[in-house]
Amino acid sequence: MTELPARRLMLVHAHPDDESITNGVTMARYAAEGALVTLVTCTLGEEGEVIPPALAHLAADREDGLGPHRIGELRHAMRELGVADHRFLGGPGRYRDSGMFGTPANERAGCFWRADVDEAASHLVAEIRQVRPQVLVTYDPNGGYGHPDHIQAHRVAMRAVELAADPAYRTERDGAPHRVGRVYWNCAARSAVEEGFARLRAAGGGPFPEPASIEDVPGVVDDAEVDAVIEGGEAEAAAKAAAMRAHATQIVVADSPSGPPGSFALSNRLSQPLLHTEHFRLADGAEAPGTPPLRDLFEGLVGAAGSAEGPR
Repeated sequence: MTELPARRLMLVHAHPDDESITNGVTMARYAAEGALVTLVTCTLGEEGEVIPPALAHLAADREDGLGPHRIGELRHAMRELGVADHRFLGGPGRYRDSGMFGTPANERAGCFWRADVDEAASHLVAEIRQVRPQVLVTYDPNGGYGHPDHIQAHRVAMRAVELAADPAYRTERDGAPHRVGRVYWNCAARSAVEEGFARLRAAGGGPFPEPASIEDVPGVVDDAEVDAVIEGGEAEAAAKAAAMRAHATQIVVADSPSGPPGSFALSNRLSQPLLHTEHFRLADGAEAPGTPPLRDLFEGLVGAAGSAEGPR
């Protein structure tokens, strides 16, 4: 059996592009440091709105070809971040993008929101037991901003963490149990977001003239609620921007005239600051090992330095 790298980080995201917007700096940093960074994406993002007019035919209400196209975008983004291990939950297309609440897509058979949580979690259990991550990152119970697929990704990830550690759960199929050492939920420190918008206003906008507002940023929390902070240097900032740019159907990225940090817009055409510091909360109010905010997601974890940790 091939020995695993000493540090192993798994991220569970709903759609292609979520990982780059939310965790691009974190993924680039740990990949560059030699950690195993594994991304699990739950859907192909088939219901996303298409920004480039030349690709409008891919939309769900036309050719419905956006999902396969976004697989290619995600592959490109992973190259930019230096991440070699990417997987789709249950395989590509197993679960379809659910759209927003109240839309026909959310009622569609096979959409992720309608999936049985335990059944979907069973696929993630297999990934967890193979990769054996010490750290897993996903969304908070509201999915950051209430999107059905983000909420479901949270539910599936948290259930899979529980089941993966259970010695009575499918060991004959999925292998030895593994207990994830620490689960983080993505968030954004209010002060960092406010500073980003202030910078954006001072620079005169971004890719589109009208700025978004702080309410448009998922997962904003008071600074006191932040348990871990990952700051990106020039290399990580550039990697994140390039990864976001790879998701060209969903994101427009504009570099700052004076260099990083830059800005971006989604299909709503509202400019947002491209944040090069990423924030995390410990799941379920767990206490940090030391004085938060931590500067390393692995801080204090047994087995996160030196030889790979065995079954637990």
